[in-house]
Amino acid sequence: MEDERKRRLESKRELAKKLKKAETEARKKAIKNRKQFKGLQIRPTASLFDDAGKQEPGENNWSGYGFDVHPQVTFASAIIMVVFIVLTLLYPESAQTLFTNLMQNITKNAGWFFVMAANIFIIAALYFAFGSYGNIKIGGNDAQPEFSKFGWYAMLLSAGMGIGLLFWSVGEPVSHFLSPSPMFGNIAAGSPAAAQAAMVTTFFHWGIHPWAIYSIVGLGLAFFAYNNGLPLTIRSVFYPLIGNKIYGFWGNVIDVLSVLATLTGLATSLGLGVSQVNAGLNFLFGIKMSLGIQVVLIAVITGMATTSVVMGLDGGVKRLSELNMGLAAIFMLIILIVGPTVFILSGFTQNIGAYLSNIIEMSLWTETFRNTNWQGAWTIFYWAWWISWSPFVGMFIARISKGRTVREFILGVMLIPTLLSFFWMSVFGGTAIYLQMNQIGDIAGAVSQDVAIALFAMLEHLPATRFLSIIGIILVTVFFVTSSDSGSLVVDHLTSGGKLDSPIPQRVFWAVMEGVVAAALLMGGGLTALQTASVMTGLPFAIILIILVYSLKLGLQQEYEVEEAVRRRLREVEEEHFLNEAVAIAVQEEINAELENREL
Repeated sequence: MEDERKRRLESKRELAKKLKKAETEARKKAIKNRKQFKGLQIRPTASLFDDAGKQEPGENNWSGYGFDVHPQVTFASAIIMVVFIVLTLLYPESAQTLFTNLMQNITKNAGWFFVMAANIFIIAALYFAFGSYGNIKIGGNDAQPEFSKFGWYAMLLSAGMGIGLLFWSVGEPVSHFLSPSPMFGNIAAGSPAAAQAAMVTTFFHWGIHPWAIYSIVGLGLAFFAYNNGLPLTIRSVFYPLIGNKIYGFWGNVIDVLSVLATLTGLATSLGLGVSQVNAGLNFLFGIKMSLGIQVVLIAVITGMATTSVVMGLDGGVKRLSELNMGLAAIFMLIILIVGPTVFILSGFTQNIGAYLSNIIEMSLWTETFRNTNWQGAWTIFYWAWWISWSPFVGMFIARISKGRTVREFILGVMLIPTLLSFFWMSVFGGTAIYLQMNQIGDIAGAVSQDVAIALFAMLEHLPATRFLSIIGIILVTVFFVTSSDSGSLVVDHLTSGGKLDSPIPQRVFWAVMEGVVAAALLMGGGLTALQTASVMTGLPFAIILIILVYSLKLGLQQEYEVEEAVRRRLREVEEEHFLNEAVAIAVQEEINAELENREL
């Protein structure tokens, strides 16, 4: 018995050695024998793993005076933003008119394209998750997650939608309650049907669609950075299409657009957030709501954000994200308890059902047979906003998602934050609608006056109003800081050629730039300017993201083919090992039997 146990143990050791050797050889052979990408290249020169011409992150950077930057991307982005800021500040009235006209024209003429693009991202995300590529692990087979699932989810939610969840959680449902989406027909404003439609529309804007966009961009960045050793920048995702040309002109164009989209998307959120902080201070302490106060608040909170940026991802962003989620959870639970609890929980369940029932029609509705542009101020703005945020959120998600499979990544990014967003909107939006329907408070009047004060108008009709309002202000501020510092880290990656550890002065510069852009947009037209900035950058970037989907598919296909080749070879080696072992045992048994016969 002991001899048999030793034999089996030795057999397993021998098999492990054979498998390890076979895996290494099979992987090298599979990579070497793969077909070159053709895609959009005129003269295909590189396969995905061709090291010829490959550059290390930051290889051609310009360093000096506390900066370490990719010169073309950094200077082009900075110059464009500075010119934009200066012109907006010099000609605020002209800027406001321009922003209004641009918003109307883009949403009216390109709205159908945004609708189509958002659906393409959902289909692509589900295809990657449930298709052949679902088991591919980000970072390779041996990679392990760097963060716990709680920490991962906390950073996902705080980076993805933070300030927007607070700003729109009361204002949007009440707005739709007063003016339902035309898609639902001629529903009477303020009716139970309008309440249902309001929550369904809010769920639609904060549900699967935005998180599908984030998951696609994040997966592309994570896969090409951690599995293929390319820089953590948007240009890397296009390697299957243009090869080493990602290090040239077109790669620079892609990253410049990514920086501009990130800055305007962040500026939109920061502008909304500071308006809400101002509203809270006005509600609590009588501090007037004015542009000057909001600019001062941007300066103060941006200063707080730079402190977190200096501390880095683990020291600053992670801790703030977890603090953020803890404080947000406490805030939400208090509202759930002191508000109409049964109404909220019942509404959450019913709203999900209504959302699932209407999602296909809402996803494809384009207002074709109506002479209206309701979608322009809502759905199209949101889709453009999420798209402009996608380089920031996608890169941040990629940075924290090493070690997770494609399926775990897609489902984690799409489902968990979506469900939490739904519950958040049900608690705050449901409470506001309940107060309005039962004539307990005039939330609708506050929303009509200024969306920024909607949250505090609702809190006024709940117990512990002052305490809850203080928590609300703190939460908006911390969301502001979290979005700003994580956004600064992302812009640093883009403008430093993909380097993950840029100098502190550089981080501070981009954190300040985000605040300045937000202030300039507020001065140049307020909410309309903020929305227009997102739509302007979202349109060209949506085209880039659609091409990105195809490029990512090519990359995952090659990875899958390599893994399949390795698995086939390992099965062959294992079968060969056991066959040889069985033959050896049979031969040994024959020899033993022969010896026994001779002895007899």
